[in-house]
Parts: sequence; C-alpha cells; structure tokens
Amino acid sequence: MSSVLPGVASGVARAAEQAAQASPQEVVTQVAQETLEELDRHRAEYRQDPRRLRELVDRIMLPHFDTQYAAQLVLAKHWRSATPAQRERFIEAFYQSMLQSYGEALLEFTPDRLRILSHQGKPDDRVTTVRSEVRRDDGSRVPVNYSLRKTAQGWKAFDVQIEGVSYVKSLRTDFGAEIEQKGLEAVIERLESQVSSGAEKEKSAASAPPAPRS
Repeated sequence: MSSVLPGVASGVARAAEQAAQASPQEVVTQVAQETLEELDRHRAEYRQDPRRLRELVDRIMLPHFDTQYAAQLVLAKHWRSATPAQRERFIEAFYQSMLQSYGEALLEFTPDRLRILSHQGKPDDRVTTVRSEVRRDDGSRVPVNYSLRKTAQGWKAFDVQIEGVSYVKSLRTDFGAEIEQKGLEAVIERLESQVSSGAEKEKSAASAPPAPRS
C-alpha cells in the first residue's frame, strides 16, 4: 500500500497541473466530451436514478465551474451584506437548484448536437468566451456561449449565454427583486426547501421499480 500511494498522489498532481495549463477551449471541449461519453454509456441508469447524474456532474463538471464567483455575481450587492454562513448556504443551494433544473435537459443531450467553435481569445486574457452551437430537433442551431475566468486552478466557467441571454444576469434580476421584497434569508430558505423537495423526489424515483418495456 505504501508504494501505491506516492503513485496515486503523483497522478493527481499531474492531472491538476494539466487542468491548470489547459486553454479555455480545451477545458470546455474536454468537459463536454467526458460528460457526453459517460451519458451515452449509462443514459438508462441515469434516467432511473437522478442522483447518479448529480454524481456525474460533481465529478466531471463541478471542478471546472466557479460556483462561488457565479453566486457572487448573481447576488451582486447583496453578497457584500450577506454573512459568511449565508454565502455558503446560498452557494450550495444555488448549485443544487441548477442541477435539479437542468439535469433532465442534460439527459436528452447527445454528442451530435454540440459543435464547439474556434476560440479567438488572447494569451493574456483573464476572462474569455468560448462559443458553441447546439442543434435543435428541427435542425436549427442555437448559439450557446460559455464565460470563463482564469484562476489559480486553471480556467473555470461562471456563466452561460443562450441566444445572447446570460444565465447569471437573468438570475441576478430574478433574485434581486425577490431579495428586495423578502430578504436574503427568505430566499435562501426557499432555495433550500426547493432542493430538499427535489432530492426527495429523486430518492423516490431511484427506489421505484423500472418501467416495463413495451
């Protein structure tokens, strides 16, 4: 065992170094390929047990998504007045609610629908955009762009724009109005309750017997 551990640690260190050196386009391409390949192999299992899909996202996508920065942008001025505990709770509830909202859509996604376009960024950029196109069922293509920022751990995504509409900006407007009306604590509690309810539904779905094949 003692001879194995240094090898494992070395492998982890090399993987972290490679991630830190990857270009923005390489990060988006790698995450998309790994996620879609895994979905193709186990799509039926993920449909049966949504909790496994969450584990997949945690393992492949989360390391390359800057959840804290995204949450900070969404809260805007309310981030400054939030307590450290409220910030942590909002980050967690915000991330989990995104998973529940878009997990089902992710299951319908296939590799042939995605085309990542050539990246036009500069070497000294600290923030950049990787553009892609997603094909609809009718054959039309929708522009989907990813905003990334350079961190000590490499490039990390923090926003997605679909047909020019920023996910972060839309949520900032929605959450901002709700916070002004009800307060930040009430919004966090609503998100936590929503996530908890969704988790119970996922648990029930996972324990239900598979639907009979026709």
